Amino acid sequence: MAWIDTHAHLDAPELAHDVDAVREQARAQGVVHCVLPAVERSNWESVRLLAHRHSDSYALGIHPLYTGRAQDEDLELLAHTLHQYRSDPRLVAVGEIGLDYFVPGLDAERQQRFYRAQLALARRFDLPVILHVRRSADQLLKALRQVKVRGGIAHAFNGSLQQAQAFVALGFKLGFGGAVTYDRALQLRRLAAELPLGSLVMETDSPDIPPHWLYTTAAERAQGQPQGRNTPAELPRIAQVVAGLRGMAVADLAQASTANACAALPGLQKLLHQNGL
Repeated sequence: MAWIDTHAHLDAPELAHDVDAVREQARAQGVVHCVLPAVERSNWESVRLLAHRHSDSYALGIHPLYTGRAQDEDLELLAHTLHQYRSDPRLVAVGEIGLDYFVPGLDAERQQRFYRAQLALARRFDLPVILHVRRSADQLLKALRQVKVRGGIAHAFNGSLQQAQAFVALGFKLGFGGAVTYDRALQLRRLAAELPLGSLVMETDSPDIPPHWLYTTAAERAQGQPQGRNTPAELPRIAQVVAGLRGMAVADLAQASTANACAALPGLQKLLHQNGL
């Protein structure tokens, strides 16, 4: 079975010291391709180089959590960089962009400005987008209806059924990862079970959002028990949970989610073909 991890931050500090081994371990588990989203100007080049090193792909953008320290000139530089690498087949999206209304202290107006500006860049360069959605689905959708882009992925989706259907209607796939493995995530597990199969893609968001088997509580960590490290190698096991919720064969989910990822990020199809997949 072949899997695509549609969202992995392989340049994160938690993975930096052995990232080559991390990627090979995932490949051994059947994760044939990872999409590496950037979060701010300082890591655009690192995700690009990592994608080329491991025959993966990347996205360039400014994450909403980083808009507070981003400069307005970064948007101009992003436009320049997207133009510079417009012929790079491994550049498959603008991302990670979006809105975060969960983390306190963020400037909502500034987030909106960066989000809409990056949607405009995605439209200009005819690229899909990878969206950060946290308590912000309705505002994200409002902008998407005003600035038409070629779809993409709503990463780590955790909204309502109606919001899910609205994203799908606009050409988006919905990313499911470690959060769906928790029994208490009732709404998310219901969505994973009931949404049309054609709307789902798989992701780990590594090293973030660990599945339940890697999670330790604050009390356990205080007693010296480390939190397990979330990497793309966890994707097949996460997918087993989703397949179980849907009552379907894991192999069928692998095939469908790979096709869905290629539909969301059209550049992936050619890359997979080049790799003999």
